[in-house]
Amino acid sequence: MKISARNVLSGKILAIVRGPVTTEITLEIAPGVQITSTITSTSAESLGLKEGAQAYGVIKASSVMIGVDD
Repeated sequence: MKISARNVLSGKILAIVRGPVTTEITLEIAPGVQITSTITSTSAESLGLKEGAQAYGVIKASSVMIGVDD
């Protein structure tokens, strides 16, 4: 994965709360340290996110996006 953002935090997906429009993803980026992102439910499905899987929190300005390896 190559992106221009400098703030990329690797973590494990702890929780996924799906809604009809948006989905909330909680990543543990270090023991006891969590970040939460809200993304579209379509994006969450497209990424194939699952609790316990590895993912990345990509911080750009005030947004946190979620990315996974291909």
